[in-house]
Amino acid sequence: MSKYSQYFNKCLVEVHYSIVRNMSQKEIAGRRETEQRLSTLNILFVIICSIIIFENLLVLIAVFRNKKFHSAMFFFIGNLAFSDLLAGSAYIANIFLSGPKTFRLVPVQWFIREGTTFIALAASVFSLLAIAIERYIAITKVKVYGSNKTCRMFLLIGACWVMSILLGGLPIFGWNCINNVVDCSSVLPLNSRYYILFVVTVFTVILMSIVILYVRIYLIVRTSQREATNSPAYALLKTVTIVLGVFIICWLPAFTILLLDASCTIKECPILNNATIFFSITTMNSALNPLIYTLRSKDMRREFLRVLCCWGLFNCGRPSHRCMVPLRSSISMEHCTHKHEHQSIPIMQDCTSV
Repeated sequence: MSKYSQYFNKCLVEVHYSIVRNMSQKEIAGRRETEQRLSTLNILFVIICSIIIFENLLVLIAVFRNKKFHSAMFFFIGNLAFSDLLAGSAYIANIFLSGPKTFRLVPVQWFIREGTTFIALAASVFSLLAIAIERYIAITKVKVYGSNKTCRMFLLIGACWVMSILLGGLPIFGWNCINNVVDCSSVLPLNSRYYILFVVTVFTVILMSIVILYVRIYLIVRTSQREATNSPAYALLKTVTIVLGVFIICWLPAFTILLLDASCTIKECPILNNATIFFSITTMNSALNPLIYTLRSKDMRREFLRVLCCWGLFNCGRPSHRCMVPLRSSISMEHCTHKHEHQSIPIMQDCTSV
């Protein structure tokens, strides 16, 4: 029987969970009751995910409102914020479709539930890679990027999402373990363990590439004798470096679990039973990124405050009919936009124009 013909089999998800995790019908029933008692924990995660959506929505509004944020770097940061917003939404959907409802899903619904999480993760990784490439090109002043830079920027952002959708959609396209239970993942019982290994390998290669790019950027900044350590470009470099570090710390536990999942069974690695705990740590990455922007960027802090004033969360005395008008200036980055004033500083002249 073709695997695609079983995508709407109502019993297949439960069968895979029982075989891959060696669970009897009694154990599955017990797991249902146990997971139902975790409603308080689920509510906590829904609150965290709601905060994630709210924070990243602020970033997107800030980038849209302030025209000084209409540069390649901030568009890439906005793209990262959108992927984090998608992650928060995917986590909420996963919560409401997990627990007892897992065994009521047909395979295509299960693939969509898990696939959206993989897509959000992939979008974050590719967005970080795009930010690193943009910064490296801006600092090294590659002339190829100078022509049609807006077109290239949107093509790169589009490529991020195309690759993310393809990577997250591979299981529903056919790379799964239906009709081949031996190759099933213990953590994600309908996904092939080879697919899990492939995803972790791709993410690891991309993260290594990002680290290499930032090391090269750091060396360029350090060896530039004319570059002041308090310049906007240097501050922006430190911001994206912190974003990268936070991402690695938050996702390292999940990557470790997925590597174990690809190399051993649940009997050989009992820690796989607690994979949900390790995956929950990843939610903090999407929550911390907007805080990093707020703490490190004076412009973002001011823009966030303006938006919150518009929403009535703070009393700032700003007329309501003006609060949502897109802003044209940004004080802390203003001096960096006039190239003729900084021709002697190679990094500063490109910090907002590329």
